[in-house]
Amino acid sequence: LLMQGSMFNTWKPMWVVLLEDGIEFYKRKADNSPKGMVPLKGSSINSPCQDFGKRMFVFKLTAAKQQDHFFQAAYLEERDAWVRDIKKAIRCIDGGQRFARKSTRKSIRLPETINLSALYLSMKDPEKGIKELKLEKDKKVFNHCFTGTSVIDWLVSSNSIRNRKEGLMLASSLLSEGYLQPAGDTSKAAAEGLSDTPFLDLSDAYYYFPDSGFFCEGNSSDDDVILKEEFRGIVVKQGCLLKQGHRRKNWKVRKFVLREDPAYLHYYDPAGGEEPLGAIHLRGSVVTAVEDMPDSKKYDADNILFEIITANEIHYYLQAASSAERTEWIKAIQAVSRTGK
Repeated sequence: LLMQGSMFNTWKPMWVVLLEDGIEFYKRKADNSPKGMVPLKGSSINSPCQDFGKRMFVFKLTAAKQQDHFFQAAYLEERDAWVRDIKKAIRCIDGGQRFARKSTRKSIRLPETINLSALYLSMKDPEKGIKELKLEKDKKVFNHCFTGTSVIDWLVSSNSIRNRKEGLMLASSLLSEGYLQPAGDTSKAAAEGLSDTPFLDLSDAYYYFPDSGFFCEGNSSDDDVILKEEFRGIVVKQGCLLKQGHRRKNWKVRKFVLREDPAYLHYYDPAGGEEPLGAIHLRGSVVTAVEDMPDSKKYDADNILFEIITANEIHYYLQAASSAERTEWIKAIQAVSRTGK
C-alpha cells in the first residue's frame, strides 16, 4: 500500500502487515524489522477518505493518540478488503476476542495444532523437504517448482497427515495462506475456484514456493533461446497506454508488455521495433489509481490514470483507455510485482 502519516510527510510505498493488535509496515517485504507499527486498540477507521482530492481508494486510520495514518490501495475491492479486516480486528480487541481473517483453517476444519509456518519451513528443508525441479508442459519450462502429487506424497511420508484426503485439505490451506503458489494453467484454474478443490493432487499441476527462484520460460522447438534474462518471462498482458516520462513530462503512446517473471513492464514504439525503449522493474513496486494530474486534462483522463512507484521510488504515470482497462492493468501489475523476481 501507499502510506502517509506521522512518520512520512509524503506518500511512501510500504509492505503492510495486519496483526491481531496492530499494523506493521516495512520498507520492503523481505525486511526483517518493520519501520513502525500502528496499534489498533482505541483506533478508528474512516473510509472512503476524501482528504486527498487526487488520490483514489484512500482510507484513514486514527490511532488512540489521535495520530492519523493514511493508506492508499490500488483499486476499490482491495481498499474495501483492508477496511473490512481492520474493522474486524478492532472489534475483536474491543470485545476481548482473538482476531483471525475469514480463515482457510476454519473453512476446512484444519486442527489448531498445525503450525503452517513451521510446516512450510520443513517443506523447504534442502535435505528432507520437497525437491524443486525443472518441469516441462505445453512447450513451457517451469523452473524451481514441483507437482501437486509430490506435495501430498511428502505430507504423507512426513506423517503430517493420515491420508491423501487430509493432505488436500492441508495443501489447500498452505495455498490459500500464500505458502504455496500455483504455476501453470491447471493449478491456477483450480486456485481460482474452477475445480472441486483449490489444490490438485495431480502430476501435471505445478506449484512453487513464493520466495524460491521460480521462473517460467517458453520452450522453442528450434532452440531459438533468448539470452537476455529480462525477456524470459511469460507475457501476462500487453497493449497500448499513454505514458508520461519520469524525467520529461510529455505524454506519448507506447506499447506495453508485462512479463510474469522476471517482473518487468517493457515499453515499445507502437509503430514497430523489436527492441524495447525502456523497462519498469516491478519487484517491490506499488501501483495505484490516480484521479487526475495538472497537465493531463487535455487528454480527458478522468478515472483512467494510474501510477507505478518502483522500489527505488521512481514515479511513472500511465493512462488507460477506460476505467475497466485501468483496473485490469493495475491487478496484473500488482500480481507480478508481488511474485516476480
